[in-house]
Amino acid sequence: MNVDQVEWPRCSMSASTDFAALGLSPGLFENLASLGYQEMTPIQAAALPPMLSGRDLIAQAKTGSGKTAAFGLGLLQSLGSGGLQALVICPTRELADQVSRDIRALARRIPNVKLLTLCGGVPIRKHRESLERDAQIVVGTPGRLRALLERGPLRLDELKVLVLDEADRMLELGFEEDLRVLLTAAPRERQTLLFSATYPAAIEEISGGYQREPVRVTVDAEMAEAQIEQLVFQVGISAEERQQAVAALLAAYRPESALIFCNTKEECNMLARALRRTGAHALALHSDLEQRERDEVLAVFANRSCSVLVATDVAARGLDISDLDCVIMYELSADPNAHVHRVGRTGRAGKRGLALSLYRTADSLRLQRIEQVLHRTLERKKLPAPAAEGGKRTPSNLITLKVEGGRRDKLRAGDILGALTASGQVRGDEVGKIQILEQCSYIAIKQEAQKRALDELTNGRIKRRRFRVSKVSAG
Repeated sequence: MNVDQVEWPRCSMSASTDFAALGLSPGLFENLASLGYQEMTPIQAAALPPMLSGRDLIAQAKTGSGKTAAFGLGLLQSLGSGGLQALVICPTRELADQVSRDIRALARRIPNVKLLTLCGGVPIRKHRESLERDAQIVVGTPGRLRALLERGPLRLDELKVLVLDEADRMLELGFEEDLRVLLTAAPRERQTLLFSATYPAAIEEISGGYQREPVRVTVDAEMAEAQIEQLVFQVGISAEERQQAVAALLAAYRPESALIFCNTKEECNMLARALRRTGAHALALHSDLEQRERDEVLAVFANRSCSVLVATDVAARGLDISDLDCVIMYELSADPNAHVHRVGRTGRAGKRGLALSLYRTADSLRLQRIEQVLHRTLERKKLPAPAAEGGKRTPSNLITLKVEGGRRDKLRAGDILGALTASGQVRGDEVGKIQILEQCSYIAIKQEAQKRALDELTNGRIKRRRFRVSKVSAG
């Protein structure tokens, strides 16, 4: 296998970051400005030219670097008439949902683009029926895609582009065999785009077996890390001391949104309960939650009805929060690369970020390994004093309403916003983020408007239909 290496330079941005230089179709290019895309991120500037020329690609870049828009633009530019032409494989349902939303947004000025999201948690019968309607783009998880391939309804005969998103995570989660089945079933004359935050040997092996002379693009991680302030704090050995330390950090730094990483689901539950006792709006996210519960937790955190999310690494994969102010490591990970992934959740899209880590004396070796990977020494700081009243935080000014209807009912965010504001009882500036899932939708509403909004949606209609509406607890 021949690999062409492309490194993003450390110099300042140049004219090559202009989307106009790519020769995109008018519909794609005009839509970028309306979505707020002003210039290409480093991964987009480095990856899009070879991608648009039809080359296979290995792109190494962290979460939040703009990689979804990169391969989304690439596959939409190559889209033509016919059946399934692009397949995007993701490690988790949450990431697949986010990727689908991003591609739909990029494609909204291109007529008749048909996209399906195929993941577990939905009866496979519904996916079989959906595939009968000739989707052009499919985004899904390896297990469900393989099941649909082997049972017949998923056909890859006309596939032009195959994308492996967060390939390293898929291997860590045990999906290597599923990936090989899907890669083998796809036509040999296709474009294969492989995106990965790290580049272990197994990734190189997959690339060597299924890609043709790929261009390798690596974004200089130091450019992103410079936007993130990383601090470490020494704590005692007891869980109570660490819980008090987290409460003190939240009170001292006062992030509007904070993601706290724990190594086990038991620690997640214990810490979330301890923080709620201090007055924080904190929810736990881990593998014991049912999919419905996971969806609700992610929705209220993403729309800022809840300010603190306590999660394990596995549960947080696929979480896409563009304005995450702070990440806190309740305990250092034994894997230095996992620590890098955790830190990469903040400081995204060129914004400043804050990463705070707790460590015990027994964690000194873990801290040294992390610093070796980062090629720098992290600043040690003294823990702030415990705040008065246990560090009680100002509650969020938002609540979340749940509508028992979603994409399956052909609902769009505009439909819900229109139903809320049609009578004038609820103003548009009182409505926050609206998230449409397959079977339900979540709407952020200002506290003072919650009764009016609930009345409008309960007693009124959305697209001439009545839907059940309820308030979601935010911790």
